[in-house]
Amino acid sequence: MPRLRFITPARLKELGIVGMNMRNVRLISENNPRRLFPLVDDKLKTKVMAEAAGIPVPRLLGVVRVQQQVRELVPFLSGQPDFVIKPANGSGGKGILVITGREGEGFVKSDGMVISRADLHRHTSNILSGLFSLGGRADVAMLEERIIFSDVFDGFSFQGVPDIRVIVYKGYPVMAMARLSTVNSRGKANLHQGAVGTGVDIGTGCALLSIQHGTPLKTHPDTGKRLADLVIPEWADCLALASRCHEMTGLGYLGVDIVLDKHRGPVILELNARPGLAIQMANGTGLMVRLAAIDALDQPHESVAERVAFSQASFRSQ
Repeated sequence: MPRLRFITPARLKELGIVGMNMRNVRLISENNPRRLFPLVDDKLKTKVMAEAAGIPVPRLLGVVRVQQQVRELVPFLSGQPDFVIKPANGSGGKGILVITGREGEGFVKSDGMVISRADLHRHTSNILSGLFSLGGRADVAMLEERIIFSDVFDGFSFQGVPDIRVIVYKGYPVMAMARLSTVNSRGKANLHQGAVGTGVDIGTGCALLSIQHGTPLKTHPDTGKRLADLVIPEWADCLALASRCHEMTGLGYLGVDIVLDKHRGPVILELNARPGLAIQMANGTGLMVRLAAIDALDQPHESVAERVAFSQASFRSQ
């Protein structure tokens, strides 16, 4: 276990680390008009908008809007062996239930646990009552197809669905990280829940550093797989997909979560108008230098392809 050590404010500044105050005041307030927040806070709106823009997302099977519809859930899903139920206004991965198959009349979760029809109904009712939503407001439950993730993550993630978080600034992908689920995260890809964050080189798609709970590590805690061997395929396509979300939402600073479907390739899972900052630890560098490079451009690039090419050439680590 690596020893914890303190780092001075001067060293953080030297590394170009963006802190929470700077993120909130400069990056979010100046680049993300509040009127646009619902476009990404409401995942149902995001999905409708993405489909209209031709951006690939997991297929929507249905929406449960009122408690009376909960009893219709199981008959509605009778022809669907696997699926995902999630709150439209959830955050931090809360309330997402991934069903990977059936066992008799039970439903198999991604961690192998089998739940009953009553459990499924209870979870959906909890979503509707706002248990997992931002501000505790009443919500709707989205029913989605389950992503069958690419074999490239075999051994790099334990259960759950690994994803790739790309930070996009003014349309330019500036930093990326693979979020790999663990036993500790209970199959979730959220770092605060115990998932592993592995920095990904913007230039190449190759792994950089890895962290779990803010501590560096070299192998996956459950599988023993060497994390430095991870290479994301179709990397330029992933970056282009993330960049397109700038035009789609109008947001100048956002986190784009991408999953690699085994058959469809890169697919947008969610967008975030307030992405966290731990991605800097997984990359071993701060965001500030990269953001400054974009702000210094006399003539920003208009096309997605030009922005991706600029980012890959300017922010590569290897």
